[in-house]
Amino acid sequence: MTTEKQIFKFKNNALIELHFTRTNGEADRAIDELMAMVGGIDQTDIVRELILAALKAGQENTDRKDLKLMNSTLKEMRFTSKVFRSYRDRRKVTVFGSARSTDKDPNYIMAKEMGRQLSKEGFMVITGGGSGIMHAVNEGAGAEHSFGVNIRLPFEQKPNPILEGSPRSINYKYFFNRKVAFLKEADAVVLFPGGFGTLDEGMETMTLIQTGKRDPIPVFMVDPPGSDYWKKWLDFLEKRLAGLGFVDHEDLNLFRLTQSVEDVVERIHRFYRRFHSLRYVRDLLVIRMVESLSDHTLETIRKQFCDILSPGGNIRLSGALPEEDDEPDLRDLPRLLVNFNRVHFARLRTLIDAINRDD
Repeated sequence: MTTEKQIFKFKNNALIELHFTRTNGEADRAIDELMAMVGGIDQTDIVRELILAALKAGQENTDRKDLKLMNSTLKEMRFTSKVFRSYRDRRKVTVFGSARSTDKDPNYIMAKEMGRQLSKEGFMVITGGGSGIMHAVNEGAGAEHSFGVNIRLPFEQKPNPILEGSPRSINYKYFFNRKVAFLKEADAVVLFPGGFGTLDEGMETMTLIQTGKRDPIPVFMVDPPGSDYWKKWLDFLEKRLAGLGFVDHEDLNLFRLTQSVEDVVERIHRFYRRFHSLRYVRDLLVIRMVESLSDHTLETIRKQFCDILSPGGNIRLSGALPEEDDEPDLRDLPRLLVNFNRVHFARLRTLIDAINRDD
């Protein structure tokens, strides 16, 4: 039976209780020495905790399956970060859709054009790296503008010819790691019609934005002209989910239905017209902008979005806060500080639209 007391066998076989605080004596010194020996570690506090977590997991688990899961997860996420790190300054659009679409399918043809236009406008694309819609988007964008986050399956899924051998192609054992890559790195999400996987990815995107686990981004459900795939899906959401009170009607504003590639590209540009990014500092939501707001726009936003503020909260302009010194490249951007209640995330998405409007 596992107890809360963690046992670590060190040089002299002494028993050391491990904590994430610096109370581990000789074990802490050994970890510090190991990090110094290998070198190149900037965030030593976080890496120290990773090492301790691995040691604690080893103490707690006799089940090899549990340890293999943790090990594979960490290795996959480390490699994901390595692959994307050099492209953090490029906006990326994740595109989902059926792996079974053929090159004669209107969805395929439209997805290929989507990839072409996105790359032309300076975006990179992220797909599942497989066949169908994924192949179409990568083909349109070109290998040099594409990422593929593939999943190992006994059927259907293998790297498409565009991404085969690409340094931006990653193979995952676990779906949950793959989903992190899809959404963590995305500045927008586009969904074409698809099966269980596409619907799962779409609903997970909505859930993460709705609950604040993912910063707001533009999300589009795209049908070729004449198709009503997403229209019927929206009917279900309106009548069943929103109609029965399982989601707010406001939550349906987290995405947009469209039948136009040009509309998608134009709206992604519009989303980042003034808005840059956001982060939380203490109880404040800090919205970074590429240009500041006029006094008139600021006052309009204050009146329109007072309902999303915590009691006594306000919306005001500011420069960078001291806590943001870890992001020096963004230091000069103007800020909008919001005492956000962290409840109405669909309204927050609307607030970003208001920030991007012309003064």
